[in-house]
This record gives sequence, structure tokens and C-alpha cells, in this order.
Amino acid sequence: MIEVKKNNFFLNGEVNTFLKNIIKNKSLANGYIFYGAEGVGKKQTALEFIKEIFKKSSPSENVEEIIANNNHPDFLIIEPGSLLATKSLGNSDLEKTLQSKSEIIKIAQIRNIKTFLSQKSINSEKKIVLIIDAHLLNEAASNCLLKTLEEPSNGIFILLTSKLNLLLDTIISRCQIVRFQSFSSKQIKSILKEYLDNSKLNINTKLKFEDLVNSSNGSPNQLMKNIEILNDFSDEIIGKLVSPIKNNLEILDISKSISEKLEVFQQIYLVNLIQTIWWRKTKNISLVKKLENLKYLLRKNIQPRLAWEITLLKISMEDI
Repeated sequence: MIEVKKNNFFLNGEVNTFLKNIIKNKSLANGYIFYGAEGVGKKQTALEFIKEIFKKSSPSENVEEIIANNNHPDFLIIEPGSLLATKSLGNSDLEKTLQSKSEIIKIAQIRNIKTFLSQKSINSEKKIVLIIDAHLLNEAASNCLLKTLEEPSNGIFILLTSKLNLLLDTIISRCQIVRFQSFSSKQIKSILKEYLDNSKLNINTKLKFEDLVNSSNGSPNQLMKNIEILNDFSDEIIGKLVSPIKNNLEILDISKSISEKLEVFQQIYLVNLIQTIWWRKTKNISLVKKLENLKYLLRKNIQPRLAWEITLLKISMEDI
């Protein structure tokens, strides 16, 4: 694991200032949607926001510790089913579960919110419900949540999502959207310098750090995850993919090696990385589109080795 120097990292300063003003002015809405790319601090910021709200009602309590242990009587977290079922798994196993696309938020979980809100608040003026990855609500759960949002209650809802377009428009209209911007490459480098022990990053010498930053899509969290995933790659795989391959036998060999040595979620990360590297070197849009299609095939679990072979062979015919 990559060592973090501080615990309160990746919190968006502009968003934090906005949320602190809401608390200061006592202008809390009934619903918020924290929207932005994965790994830009939505969950961390939501938890800080929730702590500050509860501190106003119970300043003498150790709110931070209670929330960290998920023991606050007026706080409920809703997570996708597969996440709840895999809390004991290692990072690799959890990542594979997430890539299976089997996670979902079910109607029973939303009904539990109704039960939770029907009970009187114990330590605070209002109860708070945090819904992680709200875009994974199934249709029944979405409709149930909508009815809950429509009914007057003593609850504050905070929905986290990276895919706003997958939420019902009627749910979006009943919440205040808090947008989390992706970080620039310069900001990410600054964050890494301030919060991480760079001596323990162990980045493959065949790669440019700039490419790793660019492949993280403006997410410091994703960059750390990517570097950890990268540690499982052999030098053989990395070395052969720093440029598009032209030799057909090499293509068949590397496709076999990738499909046998890497899990599908690792292969998708590898595509993201080489997409960044090859674009920097070629500026070829057609090549990028072919790699994008490769990610689609991998997510659909369509014979990874065959998908790699076909894609790399097509790319080898590009005039690069």
C-alpha cells in the first residue's frame, strides 16, 4: 500500500468553503448530490460535512470517532450490495468484484431509510443518509427513493455519484448539486508532494510519471490505485507496450501474456495507460478509438486474449 502522510487529503477546498458557509448560515437543504469523477474526494468531503453538521447539535461528543466507527444513531450509510458483501476482501478481490458490474442498491435498502427516518432523532436536529454510488440504484430503488425525497421528513440526503446521467431527473431536481472538479496535472503533483511518501511509489522506470498522472483522469485517488495495480505488471509487459507493436508474432505473444497474467480489471487499467502513452507519441485518434473499443470488449468479458489480438493487429496496420 502507498503510505499517506496525512489523513485529510484530496478534500476540495472550494467545495469545503461552500459547505462550511451552508452550515454557518444554517441553510441546509434536504438533499445534496456530490457529483464528480471517481477519486476526487466526494466521500471524504461528505463525511467531513456530516461531522460538522452533527457537531453543531452535539459539540461535546466525539463525533469523528463515532462516525468513523459507523455508530452514530442519526447517521445511515447506504452502499451497493456487492460492496457490503466484500468488505473483508483484499484490494485485488474487491476490484474484481466491482469490475463484474454486479453491484446494485436494492429497494430493501431504500425501505430501510424510511424506517430509519420514521424514528425520532437522538443526538441531532436531523438524521443524515449518505448514499454511495447512487447511480447504482435499480429502478425500483430509484422510485422508492424519489417518494422518500418527496415526503417531508427529518432527514438530510447526500448522494454520491460519478454518473449523474444515470440518476432519475426527478431525483436530481429535488437535490442541490455540488460539483467536484477533476484535478489538473499540476494540482495532482502538488497533492502527491504534500501528502504522499514519494520514495515508496516504486514507479516502473520504463514509464513517464506524466503519463501516469494523465491516465488518472484528474483523480489523485485513481493515480494511487493505478500505481498499486502497476506493481503487479511484469517489466516484460510494460516494456513491449511503450509504443504500438508492428510485429504480428510479438502481438500474439504479448496478447497471450496479458490475458494469462493479468485480471480483467488490470487489463482495463493497462489499456488506459497505453492509450495515454500512445496518444502522446502518435496523436492518432483512430488508434485511441480502437483502444477504447478494446476496453468495451474487456468489460463485456469477450475473450480477453482474442480482444487484445484483434485490436493490436488492427493498430499495427495504422500509418503511425
